[in-house]
Amino acid sequence: MDIKDLPIGKHLIKPGETRQLEIPVAKLYTDTDVFIPVHVIRSKKPGPVVFVSAAVHGDELNGVEIVRRLIQSKTLKVSAGSLILIPMVNVYGVLNQSRYMPDRRDLNRSFPGSKKGSLAGRVAHIFLEEIIKHCDYGIDLHTGAIHRSNLPQIRADLSDPESEQLAMEFGASVVLNANLRDGSLRHTSVESGTRILLYEAGQALRFDELSIRVGVRGVLNVIEKLGLIKRRRKHKVFEPYIANDSAWVRANSSGIVRDLKKLGDRVKKGDALAEIGGPFGDVIDTTIATKAGIIIGKQNIPLAQEGDALYHIAFFEEADAVVAENIEAMHETLNVESSFNEEKEG
Repeated sequence: MDIKDLPIGKHLIKPGETRQLEIPVAKLYTDTDVFIPVHVIRSKKPGPVVFVSAAVHGDELNGVEIVRRLIQSKTLKVSAGSLILIPMVNVYGVLNQSRYMPDRRDLNRSFPGSKKGSLAGRVAHIFLEEIIKHCDYGIDLHTGAIHRSNLPQIRADLSDPESEQLAMEFGASVVLNANLRDGSLRHTSVESGTRILLYEAGQALRFDELSIRVGVRGVLNVIEKLGLIKRRRKHKVFEPYIANDSAWVRANSSGIVRDLKKLGDRVKKGDALAEIGGPFGDVIDTTIATKAGIIIGKQNIPLAQEGDALYHIAFFEEADAVVAENIEAMHETLNVESSFNEEKEG
């Protein structure tokens, strides 16, 4: 519970204050200063401190737009606690339209970092000390990697009851019980006592409107559940389906890919996912689902080398048709509504 001044960088943000500030990080070659932009909204009433971060991978831009829309929302009134919004963590990657830091390291494998380590390690250390350690909860926004798309999904440690509850509250179509990866922001947050959700949706270097709308709505759902905001109008939460495991299905042959399934499709064991053919139109091989589940990620390039990951499938104890129905309902609703405009209307 926060009732005192909140220190971020050289700034002290008082209860009831809203402020935009910059956290300095290492300079560019040109001696140009580089900053992590931060938007802080604090209530005078004590409550949880929550951060929402985007672009830990610099080419994952959906999260940038989600945070921008939250900041610009005229009806986002924090009535308790504090909300810290970070539209870009890996500013270097955004500048270069790259997933990585200039030292070619993955920032999301560089936590907790070090004050005297690599550039990625130093940025990770700054973010840990200035943001994560002040927070009770966090939501980290991601997309698929380059040339891959992800179905809107939440990844969390479902062995923790509160994390599971918040994951369900977010309202994405699928919740994946994901192991913590060493060096990740999520792993370090948990070790620091900060519960965190990871939102995956869309693809790198592209805005996907559906993914953005699900993300904006999901963040609002979570911070409302935590008591930071109160909304006059209740919003439908799509009950997600929980997956305890997932795996990529890989190409057994090299060739030209013809997709037979798309994101969100329910598949059974043995279903054909794609045909792989040669340059003269002949079919060389068929990629087959090894288990029943839902396609939550896929490669977008219609070319494959043997061993390439083509489809990411979340596995369920039962491949229930309810999953597909929930996904279709979510898509239909969010395609005809703008959750951002809904929030503006109250």
